Amino acid sequence: MGCGSELAVDPGLRAVGNGVIAVEAGVRTAPALQLSSTKPGRQAPALVIHEDVLTIDVEEVGSYSLMWTPTRDTSAAVAWCREDGILTADAIAADGDQVPEALALAAGFAFTEGIVSQRADISTMAVCPERPDVVRMRLSDPEAVVVRRRNVVMNSSCGVCGGREQIERRAAAGPVAAASLNVSVGELSALTEALRARQQVFARTGGAHGAAIFDRGCRIVAVAEDLGRHNALDKVIGQRFLEGSGFAGCAAVITSRISYEMVAKAARAGLELVAAISAPSSLAIDMAERAGITLCGFVRGGCAEVYTHGHRVAAAWVPGTAGWAARRPRRRVLRCDRLEGVARRVAAAPFGAAAP
Repeated sequence: MGCGSELAVDPGLRAVGNGVIAVEAGVRTAPALQLSSTKPGRQAPALVIHEDVLTIDVEEVGSYSLMWTPTRDTSAAVAWCREDGILTADAIAADGDQVPEALALAAGFAFTEGIVSQRADISTMAVCPERPDVVRMRLSDPEAVVVRRRNVVMNSSCGVCGGREQIERRAAAGPVAAASLNVSVGELSALTEALRARQQVFARTGGAHGAAIFDRGCRIVAVAEDLGRHNALDKVIGQRFLEGSGFAGCAAVITSRISYEMVAKAARAGLELVAAISAPSSLAIDMAERAGITLCGFVRGGCAEVYTHGHRVAAAWVPGTAGWAARRPRRRVLRCDRLEGVARRVAAAPFGAAAP
């Protein structure tokens, strides 16, 4: 990836046009001129993230085209129906099988957009092998759906549309998060490390956002990557939604900045906490405050900044702030031991394993 790096390209890899070659799911190579202030420039293939279009065609409602990154094979026919759950070309998927990525994104998007509110609202979803870029969704009662937008193309950074008044109305109408989750700063830091360790596309290209959902036991129960931060969060929300696992006592950790629409998606799912390695926006903080969500930024190296509802986060030590958690300050820098050993153990743990 870096300047002067070597990359061996298998001549049998599939060309996809303009010198771009498919390496693996989510990754492509592209010809690049590598320049350096200390070495002569040279032509070499570079690893880049795969960007494609996924169209979610909701029958009798609208069509939504998202710019996304398929990080798994999308060549096989897959479907989901209310009666049988996940279906593949061979059989009904067994319990515990991973939700197909395109279906997870479609369901997560439909849920966080307000097109559906529960699994029963979706009658069927299907991806056919001749059109792997289209998810066809049929609703149980399409006439009951009220949508904010339809028949649109959304880029990888596209979020909530509408004026300030619409945003304010949506924030006021949302539910308030429950208060059943308690984590330490060290656990949050370890979870960000665990998410990063699972980001295979990012490790190869440096171009993917990541999102994970974890439960009360600090177990990562869903993880996804995408070039779009909204897509990554929709994928993990959609996975839990289609599994019927629910979001009680759950929270999200993300690798991007926290904007208003990311908090809105978390609020829609009933997540209690959103933690990110980057910064939140002012509107995201306002939304989190209203929704009862704990908002944490700059979660890295055993530290975090907590902006709202800090009662869910335990600090090892906060100077001069006796009873701090009960007062729930808008912003406070929390510090604890770096817990690097904990982070390494959590990063190496499989899905469903508790943080040490």
